Amino acid sequence: MKHSKAVDMLSALAHDTRLTIFKMLVRQGPEGLAAGKISKRLKKASSTVSFHLAHLAQANLVKAERDGRSIIYRADYESINAVIGYLMDNCCKGDL
Repeated sequence: MKHSKAVDMLSALAHDTRLTIFKMLVRQGPEGLAAGKISKRLKKASSTVSFHLAHLAQANLVKAERDGRSIIYRADYESINAVIGYLMDNCCKGDL
């Protein structure tokens, strides 16, 4: 992973609402959640949630898939594992 990509991903998570949404999607698992359900759970306007979901998607932290009239968002576990791996790459003088 390139340093700039890790910065993009981590900066996307450095916002209270985006971190909350991301953690919600991680807990939800592979079935994900519709944007409307996320809005209801957070008690935030759908436009606000859509803005934050777009930011997370741009950082490759979530994936979006259309399901009829809804858009289902899922955490991108592969990407988050990659950034965690990047952060841990030089951990503990290689003794981990």
